[in-house]
Amino acid sequence: MKKAHLLIAAAFLVHAAAWLLPVVKEGVTLPDGLPGWQAFEMAAFEVNKGRIEPWYFLVLPTISAVTTIFFVLGAGWVVAIRSRILRRASAWFAACAFIINAQWVLWSAPDRFNLRAGYFLWWFSFLLLAIGLFDLSKSKEQSMASN
Repeated sequence: MKKAHLLIAAAFLVHAAAWLLPVVKEGVTLPDGLPGWQAFEMAAFEVNKGRIEPWYFLVLPTISAVTTIFFVLGAGWVVAIRSRILRRASAWFAACAFIINAQWVLWSAPDRFNLRAGYFLWWFSFLLLAIGLFDLSKSKEQSMASN
């Protein structure tokens, strides 16, 4: 198995683990906080319920949830398609998602110490995926050049 495939597989494993682990201290589902699946649910569906905040506090969690949907549904499909251009574009998307999802650390200033292992694993999974997809698209270029 290629290094790129190992990185992508690791990204999926880390992402899956993050869904089960506590993401933030608040919440009562787990003894140590809110699990990843429930944090996703809150970011995707409950972000706008009765809150009046700056637009970015409403939009960024929704974008964060969308990056998770693309990770879960799109990454495996991208690897299977075998299109170098699609892999490269998806690698850039995963890298941007990693940067966008840093917002949970940046915007939760005093509460950032409430973030738990699930958040950091989820966040790191985007970086692993990006590195794996960049490597996979690069290895395709190198194999085409050597033919």
